[in-house]
Amino acid sequence: MELQYIKKDGNERKVVKAGSAIFGDGGFLVIAGPCAIEGREMLIDTAKHLKLRNVSVLRGGAFKPRTSPYSFQGLEIEGLKYMKEASELTGMSVVTEIMDPRDMDSIYPYTDMFQIGSRNMQNFPLLREVGRYDKPVLLKRGLAATIEDFLFAAEYIAVEGNDDIVLCERGIRNFDNYTRNTLDISAVPLLKQLSKLPVIIDPSHGTGVRNLILPMTLAGLAAGADGVMIEVHPCPQKALSDGEQSLDFDDFDKLIDKLNRVESCFKDMREY
Repeated sequence: MELQYIKKDGNERKVVKAGSAIFGDGGFLVIAGPCAIEGREMLIDTAKHLKLRNVSVLRGGAFKPRTSPYSFQGLEIEGLKYMKEASELTGMSVVTEIMDPRDMDSIYPYTDMFQIGSRNMQNFPLLREVGRYDKPVLLKRGLAATIEDFLFAAEYIAVEGNDDIVLCERGIRNFDNYTRNTLDISAVPLLKQLSKLPVIIDPSHGTGVRNLILPMTLAGLAAGADGVMIEVHPCPQKALSDGEQSLDFDDFDKLIDKLNRVESCFKDMREY
């Protein structure tokens, strides 16, 4: 079977709007924030700092799918209220993960964009449900998903009427133990050749190594990605989730400074 709704037709490119943020317009959009929302003060402080660096979208997990049932699972609706407050204070758009179709109406008022995490990439009832709503969807590649698996997961959403979808390459599992996953940079131009959808990368999950986030961000930029999602925490060593792959404010500032210096060099190369 061939793709129908997200297939690229000639030079067609999809532009996706999430609140005030725009994916796929030729720019390189930055999404940043903590892996998990841990409290109001922590989130507001992070959002204010990110706003100073012109971050377009605030990310934060309120419902957390964790490997262990004993790990921190998120603040749920309470956390989403903090996200909404942070968005109103800074003007940034918000993206947060949804795991259960039954939570759609509860989460809807608090977010500008639904995120489908890697563990739910082939949760077909969830994909169909978000496809029936009028908010854009950030779809992450599964832990061992092929390119075809990934694209058809997006098609499940689009079939229901919502093709405001952004694909996120977030790394796939391998046999190595030096990194958490392997960030498949080649997937960026390939996905943009096969579909009309914007494509971003997540080097935080894609590597799991703090020192690799900057070079992988620049690699994604050069490969034609439409943006990047980065985990940022005011004190990563105390983070309740993914502290080892989170940047503190100083490291994030260094990344943004480097990104700003090199972004203009790649503008002519980033057309696929």
